[in-house]
Amino acid sequence: MDRWKGRVALVTGASVGIGATIAKELVRSGMQVVGCARNVDKIKALAAECKSAGYSGVLIPFKCDLTNVEEIQSMFAAIKAEHKGVDVCINNAGLANPEPLLSGKTSGWKTMLDVNVMALSICTREAYQSMKERNIDDGHIINLNSICGHIVINMADAHFYTATKYAVSALTEGLRQELREAKTHIRATCISPGIVETEFAYRFHSETPDKAKEAYSHIKALEAIDVANAVVYVLSAPPHVQVGDIVLRPVEQQA
Repeated sequence: MDRWKGRVALVTGASVGIGATIAKELVRSGMQVVGCARNVDKIKALAAECKSAGYSGVLIPFKCDLTNVEEIQSMFAAIKAEHKGVDVCINNAGLANPEPLLSGKTSGWKTMLDVNVMALSICTREAYQSMKERNIDDGHIINLNSICGHIVINMADAHFYTATKYAVSALTEGLRQELREAKTHIRATCISPGIVETEFAYRFHSETPDKAKEAYSHIKALEAIDVANAVVYVLSAPPHVQVGDIVLRPVEQQA
């Protein structure tokens, strides 16, 4: 990770869970990390924690609603003005609403599309343009995907979410192809975890919290640090190595 010291990374959805852990590990590695979320109180607390721990990097909280394209563009403009631009973009933000295909609410589907697909695509575009205008040829764009981006689990509540994650798989491979055609060495990767013990399941099953507990009760789930370590591994690969996708599962997970 030595070559990334002092470089700028954007981590979306950095207030809790996987995003917060990724941000912390990149700060530990010496990067300047812009962590964005709609509520930055927890990111401010994490920034103070990183500073107290003596990490060589810095965490910069930034308030941004990723469903609002103007706010995303304003965030990239601010990063350009204050830090010159983005060298690493980690599209971590994502959500799942329990909205089946036969009875789900249109608003729930739209929110998933806005965050999981549109915001990811807008951040990707803006990050690439930031790299291009500064002649950054070794940048990296990492999309947090899911095992649901590779298989369709027989769970009606998750089917639309699964569709958004299949989109992430296609978008990441499409990005790799476009970056290659542009004759750049900027890399594109997606990381696809299985069950991770975070607040994600509790949000998904907010009306039936026992289901969330059950999801973690039968197996040893992945932890957020496992996913963060995968991000560090991908960034640490030699510049000529393109890691297209990493699928992480708990050993005991069936799907």
